[in-house]
Amino acid sequence: MKQSKQFLLMVTLFIFALLLTACGGDNKADSADEGGKAEGEKPEFLSLLTGGTSGTYYPLGGEMASIIKDETGIQTDPQSSNASADNVAALRDGDAQLAFVQTDVISNAIEGINSFEGEPVDNVQAIGSLYPETIQIVTTKDSGITSVEDLAGKAVSVGAPGSGTYVNAEQILEIHDMTMDDIEAQNLDFGESTGGIQDGNIDAAFITAGTPTGAVEGLQAQVDVNIVPIAQEKTDALVEKYPYYASDTVPAGTYGLEEDVQTVAVLAMLAVTDSLSEDVVYDITKAIYENSDKIAHDKGQLITKDTALDGIGIDLHPGAKKYFDEEGISASE
Repeated sequence: MKQSKQFLLMVTLFIFALLLTACGGDNKADSADEGGKAEGEKPEFLSLLTGGTSGTYYPLGGEMASIIKDETGIQTDPQSSNASADNVAALRDGDAQLAFVQTDVISNAIEGINSFEGEPVDNVQAIGSLYPETIQIVTTKDSGITSVEDLAGKAVSVGAPGSGTYVNAEQILEIHDMTMDDIEAQNLDFGESTGGIQDGNIDAAFITAGTPTGAVEGLQAQVDVNIVPIAQEKTDALVEKYPYYASDTVPAGTYGLEEDVQTVAVLAMLAVTDSLSEDVVYDITKAIYENSDKIAHDKGQLITKDTALDGIGIDLHPGAKKYFDEEGISASE
């Protein structure tokens, strides 16, 4: 009888312990479901998507990744990609945490238009803008192409699939009363584009990147480069219809040009998934904008906290907003 009572007591205690464990596990699960990432939780690893290895994003991203690692202690690895649109899709799908994007492309993604038609993105936010990305219509001096209209019937690279360059090309052609059907459109990345021009396989290429662009400098070492201008009235019409564009100039001396060339630009920016905590994104934002003087790339001098909110048409991540609020910086009207 005494042994039976002891056995029942042991069984009862065992069941009670199981119940406590189950309840504790449920509470943890509920907490994770309700709060997502704990505030201030620091990941061990971050993936920073850049662009093609022949563009500006890739080398600049490598330097920025090093700064983030040094300042925050988070291992940050830059990765080459097809650039803006694909980068936004990767952030949306949770395949990366940080990415270079064009301001026009991320605006399209949030609105669910162009490359994101009917599929708006709602989990990607801004850290800040970086520098102007110049739309360069690259050809050779011997091509005979001196205007956008001269591209009609020519083999023209309009950017890698999933890139913002494609949308830029489409909109610039539109302003000139042209469409992709008026050219022999080729979907090539920057390196393939300049290689194709050099080999004579294509006549021209749209390249949206900070100047000077490595791929175009490589082309200039082999042939005389020409950048096709965009006339002022066409620039005005483009900016009126698509306000994220701005007038820009490729300065004389760039790629051996004898004169300034008028064109247009969008802005490069750094985007982030909203799954990262406020504390982590605050630290990343602070690291970038307070250490841009350590960036050796030419575009480093254009990355400043005073211009970081220019052209940002989407919501800032709360961590980035906290940093800029502390610095007394707000978006220009």
